[in-house]
Amino acid sequence: MVLSACGGNSNNDGASPSSSAPASSSASTTPESAKDPVEVTLAGWGSSPEEQALLQQVLDEFQAKNPDVKVKYEVIADQYMDVIKTRLIGNEAPDVFYLDAFEAPALIEKDVLEPLDGYVTPEFDTNDFEAPMLNAFKSTDGKTYGFPKDYSTLALFYNKKMFADANIAAPPATWDELLAVSEKLTKKNGKKVEVYGLGQAPELARQMFMINAFGGKLVDDQGNATFATPEAEKGLSLVIDQHTKAQTAGQPSDVGAGWGGEMFGQQKAAMVLEGNWAIPYIQTNFPEVDFGTAEVPTVNGKKGTMAFTVAYVMNKNSQKKEAAWKLLSYLTGKEGMKTWTSKGFALPTRKSVAAELGFDKDPIRGALVAGGSYAIPWQAGSTLSTVMNNFNNQFVAAYSGQSTLTDALNKGQDTANKEIEAAK
Repeated sequence: MVLSACGGNSNNDGASPSSSAPASSSASTTPESAKDPVEVTLAGWGSSPEEQALLQQVLDEFQAKNPDVKVKYEVIADQYMDVIKTRLIGNEAPDVFYLDAFEAPALIEKDVLEPLDGYVTPEFDTNDFEAPMLNAFKSTDGKTYGFPKDYSTLALFYNKKMFADANIAAPPATWDELLAVSEKLTKKNGKKVEVYGLGQAPELARQMFMINAFGGKLVDDQGNATFATPEAEKGLSLVIDQHTKAQTAGQPSDVGAGWGGEMFGQQKAAMVLEGNWAIPYIQTNFPEVDFGTAEVPTVNGKKGTMAFTVAYVMNKNSQKKEAAWKLLSYLTGKEGMKTWTSKGFALPTRKSVAAELGFDKDPIRGALVAGGSYAIPWQAGSTLSTVMNNFNNQFVAAYSGQSTLTDALNKGQDTANKEIEAAK
């Protein structure tokens, strides 16, 4: 569910497949014509019917304003990144395509994406983008290879009735307050916990900002894992100890739920850290739950949260770059982005669009938008997949009490770095 806000089917943590069937690529290798409409291929992964309808609306609006460009849109239903990588190698990739921030560093390193800085005009206004989302698609030398189409941060979802019943006037603003509030909200039947104060997700995609809270780092500049440090452990121990010692936090499987949104909707957790994708899910499936949101409580006096974002990028070998830029810049421009995010399924990466749509002051989405300026994108270089797998394997052992956190982090880091070295 992590990346569903961005329509994710990108073969990384949290992606969910679509049932739509892939079409064959028809990227042309002929130069652009001044007379006939130029056909530009656009590829993405499947999403909900509502989102697909919104995207089609944006494409229709673009083609009405740009009759010289014809867009052929293709849904790649399964193994999206494998298909894209294969087509890039075979010089059959679409002109423009979705790229998750998780995967961006690897493709940038392989030099298969077109740098976009030379296409940008002052009217495009790159300063309007939330900086963390824009920076997620830049190379180490500062070149821009994609413009983010949408995003979601994490926010604190809280059950208003449970708060009122426990005489809690406001959501916690600091992690110490979160721990205290969680204790008040946890309900037990004997030793069995029936309602946890906080629902947790013990995985790197949700806990990376906790590594950074006390100055820890996930990876170094060479892509080697560096999370087994006292600084990283200090942040992560707050997560582990609340589960194993205080027993005021639990994961969805502890109460028979599939993910945090379901755990919260079933009212088996009074609070969860979730993204924009949880809003329509809760409202549709659990309409009786009266909930609010707040920014993630500060840790060590610092604001922090995660961000999950996807960009439109251009194939470096496209033979239709001028037309491809017209499309890409419309999709990520103010007009196209306003239509795409108008229903609130995903949040606009442009600050002006968020303000125009009222999301920055929305009682539910405002906290998610507020985190956009300081969020840590779910990204950490081209070795993140290896680092993530080894971190998650060992962190779960610590979370379940089968290992100390120190041992888990050391084992996870050592194994990750051996695999990274072996892959060179």
